[in-house]
Amino acid sequence: MTGTVGIGMIGARFMGKAHTNAWRQASIFFDPPLKARLRVVCARSPRVHEFARRWGWEKSTTDWREVIEDPEVHIVDICSPNNTHHDIAIAALEAGKAVCCEKPLAMNSEEARRMVEAARRSGKLHTVWFNYRRVPAIALARQLIEEGRIGRVYHFRALYLQDWTMDPAVPLVWRMDKQVAGSGVTGDLHSHIVDLSNYLAGEIESVAGVSRIFVSERERPEGGRARVEIEDASVFLCQYANGAIGHFEATRFANGRKNGNIFEINGEYGSLYFNLEDMSRLWYFDSREPKHIQGWKRISVWEEVHPYMNRWWVPGCAIGYEHTFANQAADVLFALAEGKPVPPTFEDGLKCQLVLDAVLEACQTGQWVKVKKAE
Repeated sequence: MTGTVGIGMIGARFMGKAHTNAWRQASIFFDPPLKARLRVVCARSPRVHEFARRWGWEKSTTDWREVIEDPEVHIVDICSPNNTHHDIAIAALEAGKAVCCEKPLAMNSEEARRMVEAARRSGKLHTVWFNYRRVPAIALARQLIEEGRIGRVYHFRALYLQDWTMDPAVPLVWRMDKQVAGSGVTGDLHSHIVDLSNYLAGEIESVAGVSRIFVSERERPEGGRARVEIEDASVFLCQYANGAIGHFEATRFANGRKNGNIFEINGEYGSLYFNLEDMSRLWYFDSREPKHIQGWKRISVWEEVHPYMNRWWVPGCAIGYEHTFANQAADVLFALAEGKPVPPTFEDGLKCQLVLDAVLEACQTGQWVKVKKAE
């Protein structure tokens, strides 16, 4: 399949900018057989019309149903708040559209299961924007694991640290509103590192955790105080089906940390370490080297042989956050042209959601909770 494919995007704030930029860059830098056409963008605010003009969309609307009903839209890109994903995705799939949905896939695993069922019935492409899989250093970590370079995985530990809600004067925006977000850092931050765990370490079998709300009340943006009902911080332990064990921490109360997405994997032959705040580096330790030269090796992931990097700049010229979305958008355009799936699929989104639901239950009950199966 060649030509153009119409994109209909729902959501026009932070993620709307990231996704728009991604579709544009993917078509230029990767030169896929299908090129993205920015057909229509939707948001509830009338400001969407100015957004469309500024970012090059052909049309704009405040009604998401118009996006799905547009015969020139082939991919529906959902980057609106969590409580909208379920209805929009199912309607789009039933209308015969491919769907790219922001993370977390849904408010809970029940919604996610229905989305998976709709995706299977439709036979259309479906993917979740877990964009960190497309960080070249993380994709290289997956390659090294598949090559057997660290052997059997013993430990996976991950941190996602931010500090943007520490000030009690920060208003209760939608990411802190239970009715819109579903959960706090569990859905917002843990979802990313749980997906990376699924991608790199294996299937999580059971979890035990604890969570905290540090600021109990906040002003709503529209005025009036409201009780905060979802967690500011969450820590959990896990056991993997393959025998490994893990530790995860997510918080918006880590003073000085802006976007510290960090993981370390320890295996029988070696270890891997990554920090998103230094995203062009992957650290690798090989215990099979002679003792006198053993040590952590810093791999600068910007050579043409590294994942995605042959599409960008010359070695030494690093790429950034925005490029992770462009890498995924390119994968979507190639997959759609070739009639192939593109991971992470809605099934992957459901697997992640089942872990998140178990974490929320474990934090509430203080007990170990078994993760339900995704079948």
